[in-house]
Amino acid sequence: MEEVLKKLFDAILEGDFEDVKTNLQAALNAKLDPIVILNDGMIAAMREVGCRFEEGEYYVPEMLIAARAMQSGMAILKPHLQQTDRKSSGKVVIGTVKGDLHDIGKNLVALMLEGAGFEIIDLGVDVPAEEFVKVATNVKPDIIAMSALLTTTMPSMKTTLDALTAAGLRNNIKVIVGGAPVTEAYAQQIEADGFSTDASRAVNMAKSLLGV
Repeated sequence: MEEVLKKLFDAILEGDFEDVKTNLQAALNAKLDPIVILNDGMIAAMREVGCRFEEGEYYVPEMLIAARAMQSGMAILKPHLQQTDRKSSGKVVIGTVKGDLHDIGKNLVALMLEGAGFEIIDLGVDVPAEEFVKVATNVKPDIIAMSALLTTTMPSMKTTLDALTAAGLRNNIKVIVGGAPVTEAYAQQIEADGFSTDASRAVNMAKSLLGV
């Protein structure tokens, strides 16, 4: 049993899509609990990817390939998880702010958060404040994660935070910001709850904010 989970773990680390699918199916055929497969095979692998990234052993390309391999496995595992009492780590609405069309960093954060057991609602790019507010009103997320890659679009983060406050939602939602030009000082200035320089730290920040 442990051998098939180890193979799944290694396949995700290596970003091998076909091996992920093969070993995931083997784990399901062996009647392993889908939650055990998720936690001990997939989430554990993504945790290791995050550690390797922080230690400088992995870079963004390796991280992205591993995250996409994990996601290919999630597509197979999800129907099985829906039949179990899987506990979500939390619900995250994520998007790149209005005026900004960059999405690689945002996509990687979304993949890493999903790999850590969070439920993701990805709004894409060029997301106006009103859209964040509308979706937050409907889905009641635990966290809103905003990304900007241009200094000219960073003010959209403040606009969105103000809109969440005006809508009476701000006290119930944690807000994380990130992106190349965003600094911790700026996050504090606009009164965001958290700031992250990369996808791995974003996962840790989200977990610490929610206490999971």
